[in-house]
Amino acid sequence: MIYDLIVIGGGPAGYLACERAGAAGLKTLLIEERFIGGVCLNEGCIPSKTLLHSAKIYDYARFSDKYGVTADKVTYDHTKVIKRKNKVVKILVGGINAKLKALKVDVVQAAGKILGSTGDGFEVAAGGETYRGKNLLIATGSSAIMPPIPGAEVGYQAGYVVTSREILDLEAVPQSLVVVGGGVIGLEMASYFNSVGSQVTVIEMLDHIAGDTDREISTILLKNYQKRGITFHLSSKVVEITADGVVYEKDGSQEFVPAEKVLISVGRRPNVTGLGLEKINVELERGAVKVNEYGQTNVPGIYAAGDVNGRSMLAHTAYREAEVCINNLLGKQDRMRYHAVPAVIYTNPEVAGVGETEASAKAKGIDFESISLSMRYSGRYVAETEGGDGICKVLIDKSSSRLIGVHMIGNTASEIIWGAAALIDLEVKLEEIKQLIFPHPTAAEVIREAIFALDNRLS
Repeated sequence: MIYDLIVIGGGPAGYLACERAGAAGLKTLLIEERFIGGVCLNEGCIPSKTLLHSAKIYDYARFSDKYGVTADKVTYDHTKVIKRKNKVVKILVGGINAKLKALKVDVVQAAGKILGSTGDGFEVAAGGETYRGKNLLIATGSSAIMPPIPGAEVGYQAGYVVTSREILDLEAVPQSLVVVGGGVIGLEMASYFNSVGSQVTVIEMLDHIAGDTDREISTILLKNYQKRGITFHLSSKVVEITADGVVYEKDGSQEFVPAEKVLISVGRRPNVTGLGLEKINVELERGAVKVNEYGQTNVPGIYAAGDVNGRSMLAHTAYREAEVCINNLLGKQDRMRYHAVPAVIYTNPEVAGVGETEASAKAKGIDFESISLSMRYSGRYVAETEGGDGICKVLIDKSSSRLIGVHMIGNTASEIIWGAAALIDLEVKLEEIKQLIFPHPTAAEVIREAIFALDNRLS
C-alpha cells in the first residue's frame, strides 16, 4: 500500500495533521514512538495546567478571607492531584485516538526512520515494517536540553535532577526545589511548587525572567513571586549540581543553595537525530528542519510542522502549521503568519502577550505608541482580584494606526489574548476597534479602555 501521507510524530502538529488529512479523504499513516498527543498532552501543556489549576484552588481557599469567605483546615493532597492529572491525560489521549480511528488514520506505535526516496514518494521504517508514502510530514517535536553543567547528568541518573517530564510525576512535594532557568516552564513549575509548600529558588542567567515577555510585565510577575516567597538569583550561572544542592556564580563569587530536587529548564531542542533526514537531503537550519511559509522543506513532498522546525515552539503554533501543511498538500494555498502568535504563562497571576513588545518594536524601527493601563480599569477584575497589580499594555503602529501588540498580567489573561491576536492578525485599525462592543463586565474591557486612552493621546 502507498499512503497519500505519512506523518512521523504524534504530538499536536502530527495528530492534527492526520485529522485534517483523514477528513479530506487522504490515506494517512501516523508513526509515533511514545504517546499519541506528544509532549504537550502527556508531559507538558495539559498535565502542567492540571496541576496549576489545583494549586490556584488551594491558593484561593487559603486566602479566601479576603473575599469574605472563611475556610478552615485547608489541606493539599499532591497524590490525588497527580492521579487526577493522569485521568485528564487518559481522557484526552483516548479522545484523539478515537477521532483518528473514526477518520481511518492508521497508527503505528514505533520509532520512524526515513529510508530514502522512491519514484513516487518516500520509504519509512517503523516497528520492523517498511511503509511507503507519496508525501511526508515531519512532526517529531523537541526534547528538553540537558546542559553540560558538572553534576547534572549524574543527578539526573540518580533522580534528584529532573526535567519538565519527570517533575510532573513526582510522588511527593519536595521541601526545597531549585529551578535552573527562569523561562515559561521554569516559572510555571516554580509557581506550582511554591503554592503547595516547597521552598523554591530560581536561578537565571539573564537579568530578567520570562524571556521575551514585555519587560514591564515580567518585572511585575517577578515582584508577585517574590512576595509569595520565591527566591530569585538573576544574572547568575549554575556551575555545579550536587546531591545536596546547587552552586551558582554571580558577580565573580560562588554561592550554594540547598535543594532536595533540581529542575533543569533551560530550553528545548528539535528532535532531528536518527530520523534519516540526511538520506533525502532535508536541509537543517540551526538544528531545526528548515521550512518556508507554506511548511515545505527543500525536498518536494516533505513538510515539517511543530517544534521540529524551530519557528515557534508552542502547541497552538504547531496546530496552525499542521493545517498550513495539509492545505498546501491538498492544493489549497495557505501560509503561516507568525506576527500574531499569542503566548501565555499559566501562573498565578497569568501572563499573556501577542505581537510586538516595546523592545522588539524598537529593534525593528517601528514608529509606535504604547500605553499601560492598570487592570483595575476593568470592574470585573476589581471585583474578583483583591489587591491585584495587573496591567494591560497596548502598542499601535503610528504610521498605519494598527494594533501591533497587546500584553497583560492578571488572571483570565489566557482567555482574553486570542481576541487581541485576531485584531493584530487581521490588521484592524484603531478606529475600527473603537467601534467593537465588548461584553460588560469583563476583564477584556481593559483592552478597549487602553485603545481609547491611546487614541486620546494620539489625537
